[in-house]
Amino acid sequence: MTQNASLRYLALGDSYTIGEGVSKAQCWPFQLVTALLEHGWHVAETRILARTGWTTGELSTAIQQADLQPGYDLVSLGIGVNNQYRGLSSNMYRLEFAQLLQQAIFLAGGDPRRVFVISIPDWSVTPFATGRDRKKIAAEIALFNGINQQETAKQGAGYFDITAISRNAELETDLLTSDQLHPSGKVYAAWVKLLLPFALQILEQH
Repeated sequence: MTQNASLRYLALGDSYTIGEGVSKAQCWPFQLVTALLEHGWHVAETRILARTGWTTGELSTAIQQADLQPGYDLVSLGIGVNNQYRGLSSNMYRLEFAQLLQQAIFLAGGDPRRVFVISIPDWSVTPFATGRDRKKIAAEIALFNGINQQETAKQGAGYFDITAISRNAELETDLLTSDQLHPSGKVYAAWVKLLLPFALQILEQH
């Protein structure tokens, strides 16, 4: 595949994928597309299937209802914070996440190397968590991230732990949007810096 080829990218997720509280240009999928363009890769189609509040089950339903055609050059998946927030079962999360990852791989033409997973940010450090049991939240997020990392390894997709980056919001208030929960564009830029080498490698190999 040449750098001039037209590429298709599909981002699956929740509020962190659509960039709740930031402009479209600042959400991390579009920051990634911009970074790829700077390296000579033109992404002709960027499809974001994500919504604030979505759980694994709701994302799965949305995928089934959407007109998605397999053959995406890159597919990202980041989901689970709302399962944790709503107190849903970790066992159900494992099952539904594994199914979502299978769907993502199918949409990437059956190639797990074209798929990457983003870990769940740790919102326990944000002002939004004030008055809640921060240690419990952090422990549950760690549990869910352990699950999505294990399932990603089983299916051979890429995995990126952005949770540590998200914890910087505890000390730097400009790393959050006005809702004091979601990351700012500055944080998403740090995610993209981590993701870009992987995306470039995949595109150069295929």
